[in-house]
Amino acid sequence: MKRLFDLALGLCAALVLALPILLVALLVRLTSPGPALYWSDRVGKGNRIFRMPKFRSMRVGTPAVATHLLQDPKVYLTPIGSFLRKSSLDELPQLWCILKGDMSFVGPRPALFNQDDLVALRTQFGVHELVPGLTGWAQVNGRDELPIPDKVKLDVEYLQRQSLWFDISILWLTFVKVLRRDGVSH
Repeated sequence: MKRLFDLALGLCAALVLALPILLVALLVRLTSPGPALYWSDRVGKGNRIFRMPKFRSMRVGTPAVATHLLQDPKVYLTPIGSFLRKSSLDELPQLWCILKGDMSFVGPRPALFNQDDLVALRTQFGVHELVPGLTGWAQVNGRDELPIPDKVKLDVEYLQRQSLWFDISILWLTFVKVLRRDGVSH
């Protein structure tokens, strides 16, 4: 049922968002050198690595680490990078991963390939068996502000409570948080 929900919503979103996606891609290309998309290696279901696209909000050559590990993330932002991140428009290309089946609309956010501490904790508690999501329970309860152990506790709670209705409520909370720009630190 969850996969059908993701496919139906993903196809509708892709149709509705096709023009905004093209406009954002154009803006990224016009405001900084380099490609519009940044592809990063992420950890998916069963700790399998997959490639996840985002609109590039950081300059070409930025180290491939979690943003909070950069000494001064603002130095690496493109001219529209902060706006893309705060509005979550940088996440739109992940619709491709949802349609492909590497991601779901709701699930734990996919870890970077080098976030060993996060991957180990998720594996310890069985969270690694979930399909990662565009948004998730941890996202609506703190996003960038959460320490890894707290993030994993929320991922475990999602694992235990998952249902279509819980996913719909998380999607609604995500929409509200994005409008308010809550929990984005850069």
